[in-house]
Amino acid sequence: MTTSGAHQDAAGTGSAARSWWWWGRRRSVALDVSLAVVSALECAFEGIGFAGKASLPVPVGVLFGLVVGSVLLLRRKWPITVVLVSIAVTPAEMGFLMGMVGLYSLAASEVPRRFTAVLAGMSTVAVYIVTVARMRSDVAHADVGEPDFDPSGWYVPVMSLFLTLGLNAPPLLLGLYIGARRRLMESLRERADSLEQELSLLADRAEQRAQWARQEERTRIAREMHDVVAHRVSLMVVHAAALQAVALKDPQKAVRNAALVGDMGRQALTELREMLGVLREPAVPGGEVSARVPAVPLAAVGRAAAAAAEAAADGGPSLDALEALVEQSRQAGAVVEFVVVGEVRGYGPEVERTAYRVVQEALTNVHKHAAGAEVVVRLAHRAAEVAMQVENGPSDASAAAADLPSGGNGLVGMRERVTRLGGVFVSGPTDAGGFKVSAVLPVTVVVPVVDADGDAEAEAEGGAARSASA
Repeated sequence: MTTSGAHQDAAGTGSAARSWWWWGRRRSVALDVSLAVVSALECAFEGIGFAGKASLPVPVGVLFGLVVGSVLLLRRKWPITVVLVSIAVTPAEMGFLMGMVGLYSLAASEVPRRFTAVLAGMSTVAVYIVTVARMRSDVAHADVGEPDFDPSGWYVPVMSLFLTLGLNAPPLLLGLYIGARRRLMESLRERADSLEQELSLLADRAEQRAQWARQEERTRIAREMHDVVAHRVSLMVVHAAALQAVALKDPQKAVRNAALVGDMGRQALTELREMLGVLREPAVPGGEVSARVPAVPLAAVGRAAAAAAEAAADGGPSLDALEALVEQSRQAGAVVEFVVVGEVRGYGPEVERTAYRVVQEALTNVHKHAAGAEVVVRLAHRAAEVAMQVENGPSDASAAAADLPSGGNGLVGMRERVTRLGGVFVSGPTDAGGFKVSAVLPVTVVVPVVDADGDAEAEAEGGAARSASA
């Protein structure tokens, strides 16, 4: 198998650790050296006859043949040189092996096809001329024995043509086939490497998206746990403190506070069961988990967290429960005013759930950090959005603090909820010394998702279509 220049062989080992000059492998060196030795011996033997015809000393003819035949050693690096040398020594009737191997090497190499065609034509013409001259000479000295047969007419040219084509055509065609096959194999190998790299990139991207989806789901679960536990437990602590204060003075009020603590605990457990029940649902209908994970579009990975959130949102808290939420804070001793502006209507489950959680967390922060403060809860229904605001005044110095721990995740969780739906969230202290939390949610929810190419897009869902009336 031959190739040109630094062209690698079919096994792709041209960059082996051990250098063999322009050869890729050790067996390539052995093959070329063997061919060069055979060619040198052939040319040396033919050099004896050449020396006699040219009136040269025999050693000179033998030495000339050895040098000419050794040129075949360069067939992989300089195939054009080998063919030109074989053409040059064709009139001396030597180098036939070198000519055939040179044509094969030239055709199998990366030399442009026009050069290959020109050199092959020159070699064919040279061999044909020499063959015709040799056959005419043999016929002239031969005794044909048949007076009606004249070989000097059509016989010599036709037979010379057949001999020439028999010497040059097979190695040329074989070289063209081997060269085309090698280029095809290299093209397929490069394509396979490219596909392997693309598959590796797609696998890495899918893993990143799966990791993102898992992280998003963990964040959502942590946010839900925080909202449910923090609010209910905060009210329970407030009621427990009040129960401790009035247990001896007013047993009836203590009984009511104890009942409220029990109700809130049961409500907290109910909400936790509903949320964790979604996680316990089987992935495959019928409760069977498939051993083989089906292939899904990469775009579905980015929507996994959103789909899980929507599944958990069904049957969750809504804006209708805000009145009861405010009443629980009143029963805990807080002064809370609830104001509703605009025409009351239903929204998508996720919108109502987010609005409820924002008000819930804001009231929880009031119980934690502003004991005894007056609170105003405002809910505004607008044309294309719903807004909520929870504002409290300064805390009452005479009120006993609940001494509740704070992890600092309440405002962060509220902001994440609102911005995920394409809304606006603002919080901060007021001039009167209190604190205000405001959020605006669009009726048309805009949820960022990730498409198959990894680019961020926006997926709109009509809030009206997802409302309770629909």
